Amino acid sequence: MIKSGKSKTIVFIGSGAIATSLGNILAAKSENKVVLLSIEHEVVDAINQAHTNSKYFPNFQLHPELKATGNMEILQEADMIFLAIPSVAIVGYLKSNQTYISKKAVLVNLAKGFGNDFQLIPDWVNANMSNVMATMKGPSFARDIINGQPTGFTIASTDPSCFPVFGEVFSKTIIHLDYSTDVQGVEYASILKNIYAIVIGIVDANFDSPNLRSLILTKAINEMRSLILRFGGKSETMFNYCGFGDFSLTALNDLSRNRTLGLLIGKGFFTKDISEKVVLEGRIATNVFYEKLSQTIDVDAEYRLMSELYGVFNKDCEIKSFVDRILKD
Repeated sequence: MIKSGKSKTIVFIGSGAIATSLGNILAAKSENKVVLLSIEHEVVDAINQAHTNSKYFPNFQLHPELKATGNMEILQEADMIFLAIPSVAIVGYLKSNQTYISKKAVLVNLAKGFGNDFQLIPDWVNANMSNVMATMKGPSFARDIINGQPTGFTIASTDPSCFPVFGEVFSKTIIHLDYSTDVQGVEYASILKNIYAIVIGIVDANFDSPNLRSLILTKAINEMRSLILRFGGKSETMFNYCGFGDFSLTALNDLSRNRTLGLLIGKGFFTKDISEKVVLEGRIATNVFYEKLSQTIDVDAEYRLMSELYGVFNKDCEIKSFVDRILKD
């Protein structure tokens, strides 16, 4: 693994919003070589020639030291590789391109979701690759990062010797870090928050009530904490940036796709026809968790919010009585 105190080659797999915004921050540090690895040739050309990413930040001038390439061989040079493509694509990508990836590189999962067969991505990497694996999650809208707003992330790894490297890489930037060895808890928190953001969206669509919102937020946090514990995580993870921070960002801001989905459901715009066509992280995660939990427990009794949301997606439950049902003792 790379040691602290030397220049680093940092590669982002992907050229989307989060890769571009974080890459732009790191490229401003002269000791870093930062490259976005992309299959989108027009994006590569625009970043290298015009220093723009017109697909995601058309009006923003990127740092001239941020580079892009379509050449997989850059992975052989990398000290850190950030996985910034959709979670369901990561395992397949790593399988196909494993021979390019330097064994010294620290792999960093930025995706918030399950990998193949609903396996956590770090679990697959640890079972199939020798690289040090970390996950990086937090309340992080890419728009705010690209505009220089301070942003918090949790770095989680079962190998805490990599933590000083992250501290060095992100030192003197807008990125603030906390650390955890609870990889399971951090990964599950980043998935669960999408479920409960939909719930908050449904509630807010029907009641503009700070009291009620805070009541449901509290119930949601308790369900998340209980689920993290049930799946092998630690209770204190809810108090890292990846926990309460990321959940509050996703649940309370209209830039969040899953909160927006909840608002649409609550207003009656999410019909069965649309439901069959729309795929969002929170909807997928709701079904996965409910169906797994229902094999061993009474989900309605232990996780009322999740159970009622599952009913909305799968049983045509009446939306007008949604709040009454989740408040039922």
